[in-house]
Formats: sequence, C-alpha cells, structure tokens
Amino acid sequence: MHHAAIIGPGVQVFPQLGWPAASAAEPTGGLGWPSVEVAAEVSRETSSRPLAPRQHTPLASEIERQVRLARTLRSGEPLPKPAHTRVFAVANQKGGVGKTTTAVNIAAALAQSGQRVLVVDLDPQGNASTALAVEHTEGVPGSYEAVVEGKNIREVVRESPQLPGLSVVPASIDLAGAEIDLVSLVARESRLRRALTGYLGETEDAGQRFDYVFVDCPPSLGLLTVNALVAAAEILVPIQCEYYALEGVGQLLRTTEMVRAHLNPDLSMSTIVLTMHDARTRLSAGVADEVRTHFPNQVLRTAIPRSVRVSEAPSHHQSVLTYDSGSPGALSYLEAAREIAWRGSGSGGSA
Repeated sequence: MHHAAIIGPGVQVFPQLGWPAASAAEPTGGLGWPSVEVAAEVSRETSSRPLAPRQHTPLASEIERQVRLARTLRSGEPLPKPAHTRVFAVANQKGGVGKTTTAVNIAAALAQSGQRVLVVDLDPQGNASTALAVEHTEGVPGSYEAVVEGKNIREVVRESPQLPGLSVVPASIDLAGAEIDLVSLVARESRLRRALTGYLGETEDAGQRFDYVFVDCPPSLGLLTVNALVAAAEILVPIQCEYYALEGVGQLLRTTEMVRAHLNPDLSMSTIVLTMHDARTRLSAGVADEVRTHFPNQVLRTAIPRSVRVSEAPSHHQSVLTYDSGSPGALSYLEAAREIAWRGSGSGGSA
C-alpha cells in the first residue's frame, strides 16, 4: 500500500517518487498565504524498501511544481515593479477559454503581491466586475461612459473590496450597445486609449502610479476588442488545453497585425497562458506541446489546471486567490503572475 504526504489541500506527494521529505508544518507567511503542512506515514513494508527513482510523469511533474511553488511562497520573495505601467489586453475571440478568469485572478495575484493593478471590464457580460465584487447593475457608470461618452475614468473607477491596490472600471449591460454607438464617433478605435492615457497620467502625477492594467475583452473581434488592442502595449491570450485550442488564434494574430500596422505599432502578443490543463490526459499534454511549438517565447511555463475552486469563486463574488488561496488553481495563478512580473522586469528572475 502506498502512503502519501499531504501538501496543502488536495495535493499529495508520494514517497515512492523519490523526492526528499518535506519539513514539518510552519506558521503562515507574511503574505497571508497558508503554510505547507506535511504529514508522512510510511508502512513498515514501504519504509524497508529503497526509494524508487524519480518518475517524470505528467502527474509527478504537476506535484513537483506545487511543491516548488509552495516553497517559493514561504520564502516571501517580493515581485519587482515594472519600470512603467504595463497595459495588457486579455483577448481571445473564442469563448469559454478562461479569459475573464485569467484576467481577474492574475490581477488579484499581482495585487496580493503588492502591485497596484487596474482592471478595465470591457465585456458587456460584466463577469470581471462580478468576480471582483464591484457593482455593475444597469445604470452604474463604468466603461461605457468612459469609452462612448468620454467621461474621465476617475469618475467611474471603483476599488475592489477584496484586495488593497486593486481597482476596477466596471461594465454594465449598457456596454452591449457600445459597438453600434461607436460606429459614428470620431477616432472610434482610440476612445479607450485616450481615456486610459489621461487617467494613468493623472495617477502617476499624484504619486499613485498603476503597475499593471488588464483590459478584459469580449469574446469577439469587434470595436470594443479593437479599442483594447489600440490602448494596450501587450496582449495576453488564454488558450484552453482542448482540441480546438488554436482555432481562431490565427484570426487574432491577423487582427493584431492590422492594428499594429495602422493604429498601434507598439502592440505585441507577449504572453500566452494555457488554461484548463489536465495533467492526467495526453490530450492536454499534446495541445500544450503544440502551442509551445508555435509560440515558444510567449507561452508561460505555468499552465492553469482544471479546478472546481476556480469555477466556484465567481459565484461568491471573489477571485480564487481570496476564495481558496491554497487550492491548486490559486497557486497556479499566483505562479503565472510571478512569471509575468519577472519576465517584464528584464532581470530574468525565476517565478
């Protein structure tokens, strides 16, 4: 019978994999993350046998990654602040790939780590606003007023009650008519950039510079998404680890090239996050390998696993970081955020 060491909720490390024993439970670290608790009970038969060599299976690799991340969390290593505000458009016209979930949880992870973060909800469904517990009922001023009516973002931005340093421009159902309303406006593709540039300049002059901005786009390539691509310097693309993962990414690349050629020459697809990854299946591993082959420099090392906790969190008006900070999904988003931060620092540090 194989006995296991327990590392955080739902994660087990098996002595048969040949990994060194972890230390005893330690108190919670200064960042407020739960400590790693390790309890190993090895039977007489197992303990009398030599440990098996390390097995490089997908499941073993995932468990090893969780152990490494947990140790990093305990170290309390601070994240570097970027030299200037990094503006991301979180885009993928294919629905159901974890786009809003990724935007919300990476933003929350960076705020948890001491960064100042702004989330602009540009999706009429308002799911990012829901997850960050910001009111976005009909008539509540938000991104529609900023983009279509030209209101200063200062008048519509809200602080998320979940985490200090995390601000939100909410999206109400009013945004559903923005595509039509924008058609007749002057410089319709640059409305968000104008509003965002002015607000970010104000906050920087006041000594309250934002480190990151994440614009959550709708699942389409319409005028709202184009506004996000014109306003951003980087694109973050969540790609689901399923058969149709790359379908549509080609069209996003073509749209990106058109925006770069005519509206925003500084735009780049800098980051790809693999979502809904299942380490137990060959399908997920195969899709991940294919995406990494096509985009070797853009794909994060961290893949976000399928997680019930990640799906449950929005129903409680929370990110998974505040809903269950010790879950594999929360740890993975934290690691992805750390990787984004270190990549942008230019120091080549490890996440």
